[in-house]
Amino acid sequence: MRRRAGALALLLLALALTASRASAIEASPSEILSDPDRFDGKIVTLSGTVTHLKSRVSQRGNAYSTFDLSDGRRAITVFAFGESPCANGRRARVEGLFQKVKRQGRYTFSHQVDATSTVC
Repeated sequence: MRRRAGALALLLLALALTASRASAIEASPSEILSDPDRFDGKIVTLSGTVTHLKSRVSQRGNAYSTFDLSDGRRAITVFAFGESPCANGRRARVEGLFQKVKRQGRYTFSHQVDATSTVC
């Protein structure tokens, strides 16, 4: 019975992830930043040039990276767990959750995409 419940949970998770990818909104950093309320809490896909790449390790030992993704006019901050597959100056395509305001512990971040996928 436990195996069956575990398999069902994995199937539902896979379906949810597939549905979120299908409903991602294609937008540029400029479009998102021009009307952040429209995109707040939505899954977005955006492309641009990577700048200001920083790789770090959290106090808990988790590797993460942040970078700005620029379309040539405006740039949006991207957060991703793990090492970034992209280098500064490279073109990238990012999919993730846009949040107008994100609070993480004592920190507050504005206009950020939490990446679920980054491709260079």
